[in-house]
Amino acid sequence: MRWASFGRESLLFGLTINFLFYSHANAGIDEANYWINKEFGQSTLTHEQKLQEMAWFIEAAKPYQNMTIRVVSERIDTHWYEANTLAKAFEDITGLKVIHEITGEDDVVKKISTQAELDYSIYDAYINDSDLIGTHYRSGKVVSLSDFMAKEGKDVTLPTLDIEDFIGIQFTTAPDGKLYQLPDQQFANLYWYRHDWFTRPELKQKFKKIYGYELNVPQNWSAYEDIAEFFTVHVKELDGKKVYGHMDYGKYDPSLGWRFSDAWLSMAGAGDKGLPNGRPVDEWGIRVENCHPVGASVEKGGALNSPAAVYAIRKYVEWLKQYAPPKSYSMNFTEAGALPGQGNIAQQIFWYTAFTASLTSPDLPVANADGTPKWRMAPSPRGAYWQQGMKLGYQDVGAWTFLTSTPLERRKAAWLYAQFVVSKTVSLRKTLVGLTPIRFSDIHSNVLTQVAHKYGGLIEFYRSSARNVWTPTGTNVPDYPKLADLWWKNIALVSNDELTPQQAMNKMASEMDGRLQKLAEDGQQLCEPKLNKSREPSYWLARPGAPKPVLDEEKPPGITLSYQESLKAWDEIDQVTP
Repeated sequence: MRWASFGRESLLFGLTINFLFYSHANAGIDEANYWINKEFGQSTLTHEQKLQEMAWFIEAAKPYQNMTIRVVSERIDTHWYEANTLAKAFEDITGLKVIHEITGEDDVVKKISTQAELDYSIYDAYINDSDLIGTHYRSGKVVSLSDFMAKEGKDVTLPTLDIEDFIGIQFTTAPDGKLYQLPDQQFANLYWYRHDWFTRPELKQKFKKIYGYELNVPQNWSAYEDIAEFFTVHVKELDGKKVYGHMDYGKYDPSLGWRFSDAWLSMAGAGDKGLPNGRPVDEWGIRVENCHPVGASVEKGGALNSPAAVYAIRKYVEWLKQYAPPKSYSMNFTEAGALPGQGNIAQQIFWYTAFTASLTSPDLPVANADGTPKWRMAPSPRGAYWQQGMKLGYQDVGAWTFLTSTPLERRKAAWLYAQFVVSKTVSLRKTLVGLTPIRFSDIHSNVLTQVAHKYGGLIEFYRSSARNVWTPTGTNVPDYPKLADLWWKNIALVSNDELTPQQAMNKMASEMDGRLQKLAEDGQQLCEPKLNKSREPSYWLARPGAPKPVLDEEKPPGITLSYQESLKAWDEIDQVTP
């Protein structure tokens, strides 16, 4: 197994390590030993192996002692831990000071876009979502880490970094086969539900009497809708509380865009088969031919305003208005994320595992006294247009990103910090703090086996092959910052009853085509958009794959599985992939 081969790499720098380890003149070793004992006891490495890794950092950082490195990332628990704890540990051990700034996700995108456009170094490194991989690959402004590690950054690349141990490198690798970002954290959007309610005999009996099948984990949108109706309309109240069968959010806010780009249309089945993103039509509805985006509208061969996309938006609005708490309509992503913890939500189809830790507090009505959850997470139910071999949901991969405008020496120093916070010495402890795992070795460790029962299915998900079917935005999207706002600005028109789903998606598809054309005119040099000529929609809808014609039945019979059966389904879900 690749995560058990530490000894081979350690031979590469063993002599240096021995000198550093036994030298009282090197204060960094004492600091490393202190931090290992204080903070990094939980690791897949032995104590000696951890000291070996830290000794390498001490030696590699010596040329950069007078620098203060500035990095920036979005506001989640994992990054707060890096900023508040790991930056301090890195400074104590290596002598290299780091200012790790925390800000909103949109602000991170603005900052990295500004630096790329100005060709002026603002930050030395960014933890930036891999959703921008298509942008980074085409821009020529982002450092190829594959080239960097082999050439000018070779002397500052950790021998035990073990790239193949990262579970998300397929998402940060461009069509040229090169790695452009190094995964730092990962979380997925999955199905969340109150396992304790779903197993109550009286509720199971009542559901089966009304709907004719078992109250269990829904496998398709039909069953999800039935369960949403059941708790909202038929159950109404449990344990003295008004209950709802669905949770979502609808505020006119940039976070509404994430609700759809991450990746609602793929869950409905709008795109094509193929992993990590549909080929040739992806989850944004963008068709790519020979690496060139050729259109998003059905008229140009895309699927953004296709019957499957319209179905996806229609179901979102129907469920939000009929089965979710009335106040959810005016909530954004962050506000809505806390609501299931209040104890009156039966299920949520679009729930980010980043909220796992916050829903395990014993003080919450959704947790037992020992902090174990009354809820579970399970595979997301699929829409009527979904087919085996398609991606099924979204996975956020925040990844270290370096721009060519950052001076080489500063880039090398920042690369040391980036490797430190994902190193095997540190990564398992960071996983336990933020619950955003990045390494195979950590996922399969005995430590996570012992605590898996606390996290409602999170560890089981990451140990299954289904983690490959929940994927970030892919390389079909040529410029994420210049296209992403179309999602929330147009979907809000539907949720506010200003446009029908079809009207809104027609408008959005037309605007997406327009922006793709503008990118082509602006002169993107690599895999730039080359839009197809418009054709009658019937031409494309008659062809195999996406865009797909309207189904005769968009609500087939509901299907559910027991929780244990649904866990088994995780390992089977990506077995048919073209």
